Amino acid sequence: MPIYEYEHDTDPCRLGKRFEILQPVSDEPLERCPECGGMVRKLISFTHISTPKSDRELRDLGFTKLVRRDDGVYENVTARGKDGSLVIRDRADTLPDFSRSISD
Repeated sequence: MPIYEYEHDTDPCRLGKRFEILQPVSDEPLERCPECGGMVRKLISFTHISTPKSDRELRDLGFTKLVRRDDGVYENVTARGKDGSLVIRDRADTLPDFSRSISD
């Protein structure tokens, strides 16, 4: 169940000017504070998204990262095993072996 943030429109109560509440996604946003009954409005909250920070982390998660080096030439910075480090446009033999990283 997600946590939503609300803010009092007027004076805060025991919960404070801003407060958090656990609510099912299917519930309508609160219009009144559950503590004092005062008018409240729902806030847009910041989210945290964790992303890999290095090429090694990307590779370990099964991603392939190609970095452009020249026109039609890319370096595979997440090469695995027998994969070559260069991928050249229109040359299928230089493509990484995706069967090792892509599965159902």
